[in-house]
Amino acid sequence: MTGRGIHFALSNAQVQAVLEAANDDGLMLVIESIEGEWDEKYLAESDKAWNAIHRCLTDGSLLYESGQYPLNHCICGGEQLYDGEDYTVSFTSAVQVKDVAFALSQITELWLREQYLAIPQDDYGTLSNRDFEYTWEWFQAVRQLYEKASAEDRAVIFTVDC
Repeated sequence: MTGRGIHFALSNAQVQAVLEAANDDGLMLVIESIEGEWDEKYLAESDKAWNAIHRCLTDGSLLYESGQYPLNHCICGGEQLYDGEDYTVSFTSAVQVKDVAFALSQITELWLREQYLAIPQDDYGTLSNRDFEYTWEWFQAVRQLYEKASAEDRAVIFTVDC
C-alpha cells in the first residue's frame, strides 16, 4: 500500500450512501462523490504517513486487524468496506470515532516517537528523524479531524489506493 491516505468525516447522508453501496463499483462511485466535494472542513490528508501512523498505533504491522481498539481504528482497523485489493476503505462509526478521538488526544510526540522507533525496519524500511517528523505532522491533522468528527457525531472513513 503506497498511495496517499485521506480521512473524511461523513454526514449522515454520506454514511448511508457508503453503507448501502451494493458492491465495490457502487462504493467507489460514492467515494468519488465525497472526494469530488473535497470539503476541507471535513477531511484530513495523511499523505503516505498513514502507513507509519497505522504501525505506530498498532503493533508495528500494516495488517487491518493489528493492534488494539480504539487506536487501531484510526487508519485501517475499522470495518473494511471495499472487497478488492487495489483500494482500502475503512469505516469507523460515529460511536467509535469518539473512542478513537479520546485515545488520540492522549498521544504525545514522545510516545509516538517511541512507537515509531519500534516499527520493524525489515517490513517498513529505514527509520529516520525526518520520516518521524513527517509522520508526526500528518498525525496531528488526522487527530484534529477525529476531534472535529467526535464533536459533531460524524463517522469517518479512511481511503487509500494500493
